[in-house]
Amino acid sequence: MSLRPLTSPWFHAPAGHEKLWLGVAILWCFVMSLMMPYWHFRGKQNSRGEAYTVKPADFLARTEKFVAANRVGTFKNPVANAFAPELPIVEPAPGGDAYLTARMWQWYPALRLRQGETYRLHLSSLDLQHGFSLQPLNMNFQVLPGYDHVLTLTPTSKGEFTIVCNEFCGIGHHAMTGKIFVE
Repeated sequence: MSLRPLTSPWFHAPAGHEKLWLGVAILWCFVMSLMMPYWHFRGKQNSRGEAYTVKPADFLARTEKFVAANRVGTFKNPVANAFAPELPIVEPAPGGDAYLTARMWQWYPALRLRQGETYRLHLSSLDLQHGFSLQPLNMNFQVLPGYDHVLTLTPTSKGEFTIVCNEFCGIGHHAMTGKIFVE
């Protein structure tokens, strides 16, 4: 069998059910386009966009100062790797600032927060782009080096929440987990 050129007319206008499905798809695109700005302002899981430029070394220094001033214990990382077998557990003052640093392949430190209290969580990366995904909640943020992204959060339920990196960051990506304990 050889290749043959297309015969005219090769294109046929949509008909019957094809028109119906094209109409539904276009209508759905319009509805979703309207929902994006609506959920940006009404959705409780969205960041308000507070971010500042910062040198990674300066952010690490702030994090280390925060850990030294507020350390309450240590946490044995169940996904232990050579970089993070144990993490300090840090409890910021209610209404205060908490610092969380992303670096290959760990979140540093583990945080202990109080239910119903509001905190300003500062996120930054020391090396490359990471993703902050708080499980089992639907919170996902990009964490970039050179930027201090500030999230205002008020924990509404007690429990142990896992932080997962959802941006591939190299060979140890699978072990990049952190913890937030809410009491």
